[in-house]
Amino acid sequence: MDVAPAARLVANIEQVVRGQHAAVELLTIAVLAGGHVLIEDAPGTGKTTLAQSVARTVGGAFQRVQATADLMPSDITGSSVWDPSRREFSFVPGPVFADVLLVDELNRMPPRTQSALLEVMAERMVTVDGVRHPVPPSFFLVATQNPLEQHGTYPLPEGQLDRFDVRIHLKPLTAVDEFTVVREQLTGPTVATLAPVLDPAGLNALRDSVRAVFLAEPVLEYAVKLARSTRTDQRIRAGAGSRAAIALARCAQARALLHGREYVAPEDVAELAGPVLAHRIVPAVADPAETLINDLVRAQPVPVPV
Repeated sequence: MDVAPAARLVANIEQVVRGQHAAVELLTIAVLAGGHVLIEDAPGTGKTTLAQSVARTVGGAFQRVQATADLMPSDITGSSVWDPSRREFSFVPGPVFADVLLVDELNRMPPRTQSALLEVMAERMVTVDGVRHPVPPSFFLVATQNPLEQHGTYPLPEGQLDRFDVRIHLKPLTAVDEFTVVREQLTGPTVATLAPVLDPAGLNALRDSVRAVFLAEPVLEYAVKLARSTRTDQRIRAGAGSRAAIALARCAQARALLHGREYVAPEDVAELAGPVLAHRIVPAVADPAETLINDLVRAQPVPVPV
């Protein structure tokens, strides 16, 4: 199994995104798993830079949407426009028809426009005027949001959060890494100089390799039990569903590939439980969702080889 292309994805992104190895690896895992990613952190922490870097790294058509409160669904999906020469309506595709779509500050979109993304996130199709239009097969969405700003924002509903395979938080930079970032940004826009290491066909081939990674029944059962445990814990008002278990298993396959293994280990599942499950639960207590998921991971027996 050739893991070199997957490793090159991480190395290429880290030419621009400094001091965030865990976040870069997590984003790469989600992309290889064929999922969508939500990057959540305060302004100025590098969310957009990380999203742009992965978009340039995988090549293909890239579109960016800056979310605002007056954005309409048709601004995302496209719309039918009257063509006088043909005397009929013709469909003009919106920015969602790309290999990589970056939606900056997703929670500034009004709910009606947020819902326009649900179909394409789930089915990679867009329905306009009763006609379904497929987006590129390698399509994935990278969205950012600021969890601190409340003015002019619309919280993401649980149904939409569930469509994101992974939620990423960026860690504070060390003094050395922050100095490096500032120095590099002063010399020019580093993201603009980043060259792709894959094309859409190569990305789809890597995703096929992820699906071929061996997932033993006990390890799959471990992933399912972790997801199910969120529905029985008294500290959680609403737990994760079956889609979360599927995402956890698929991301575990991607992590195994990235780490050079042909099989999924229990540690792959345990390490990804927080990023995959935490944004899908609604705590009934004051404890952060990540803390609750970590507790459930520690409580769940780990399968051992026989």
